[in-house]
Amino acid sequence: MNLHALLHRRTESGRPVRVALIGAGKFGSMFLAQVPSIAGLEVAVIADLNPERAREACRTVGWDEARIAGTRFVADGLDACRADDVEVVIEATGHPEAGIRHALAAIEAGRHIVMVNVEADVLAGPLLAEKARERGVVYSMAYGDQPALVAEMVDWARAAGFTVAAAGKGTKYLPVYHQVTPDDVWTHYGLNAEQAKAGGMNPQMFNSFLDGTKSAIEMAAIANACDLDVPEQGLAFPPCGVDDLAQVMRPKSVGGQLDRDGMVEVVSSLERDGRPVFRDLRWGVYVVLKAPNDYAAACFKQYGLPTDSTGRYAAMYKPFHLIGLELSISVLSAALRGEPTGSTRAWRGDAVAVAKRDLKAGEMLDGEGGYTVYGRLAPASRSKAARMLPIGLAHGVRLTRDVAAGTVVTEDDVALDAERLAVRVRREMVERFG
Repeated sequence: MNLHALLHRRTESGRPVRVALIGAGKFGSMFLAQVPSIAGLEVAVIADLNPERAREACRTVGWDEARIAGTRFVADGLDACRADDVEVVIEATGHPEAGIRHALAAIEAGRHIVMVNVEADVLAGPLLAEKARERGVVYSMAYGDQPALVAEMVDWARAAGFTVAAAGKGTKYLPVYHQVTPDDVWTHYGLNAEQAKAGGMNPQMFNSFLDGTKSAIEMAAIANACDLDVPEQGLAFPPCGVDDLAQVMRPKSVGGQLDRDGMVEVVSSLERDGRPVFRDLRWGVYVVLKAPNDYAAACFKQYGLPTDSTGRYAAMYKPFHLIGLELSISVLSAALRGEPTGSTRAWRGDAVAVAKRDLKAGEMLDGEGGYTVYGRLAPASRSKAARMLPIGLAHGVRLTRDVAAGTVVTEDDVALDAERLAVRVRREMVERFG
């Protein structure tokens, strides 16, 4: 609650917070749109595979030519990580292996790192966070994205003395979405391919939001950052509106749908027959908290907080998230307070690859949001024991044997290059934290 005041002090001392952004896509562009209105926050370097596209993104979000001219544009993210005049690096590529490479480079260079790249964080975050702590820099989730917002709500609940029964987000979900491919994704968004292309929307990326992959990745990140459990059989996506969170997202022993207190779960904005849920949480995040005693439960009622039928469980929620428009909170927290807005602590959950259809030996997997696999949430212990293939390694790898539809792909089913950086770091993480 004092970041703006701290930034004002830094600005008055002539020491602006200087940032490097890697990846000028939608998330990065939304951050760039806010920069001109935040005195004392400067973007020194923008790295993108297409620097001219990054310049155009700056123009699109309203940067004037003077600000563009004062910013360095490079094609290599490693150059941005090692820039001498940078304090915080934002990794916003969405590519797991690139994210790991950039995080390691930023940490080695003594820069704070804000990981918009949840894919890389779920693949190897515990190890990356440990390396950052050893180097004395911040490794942080990206505020504005759901995992950081949920981590904030969980921290609030625990700091206030409540037990966290459940935490997560809302999304649009039906079971058939697990088989959707980039070819038919737009029908579920109410668009046609031409409209989506005109809006610069990537079908594979948007399909990952729909087919359950992004939800699995984000809930794994939340579990790992907040020491929460994940469902044994993956996310259930129960239909639930904001008024029913406390009733539905509580343990089965008291009439809810969770195995126990302390779980992550995603609620659907659609009933299973496709009807919209009343007062849904499609764009938001939530935490269900449990009163520690009768007195606190009575206070819930006295102050108008909706509860479950026992009066012990109540929910807090945030109906929207603004992704890149809120990202400066992470940057300033790292630079001015030396604190992350959520950070991986342990390996509790994993996002693993599941066959969308019957797959044959010799086929090439195409990763998150593609035609071959989707991501499912799994307990990290089960993932390690069964050698499940993380979704972050399921792109550009060839199957060595058939995998039936609905079956988890394992590392024994594919030909992984043991020399790849992402493979080496992942295996080091599993060995260290498994």
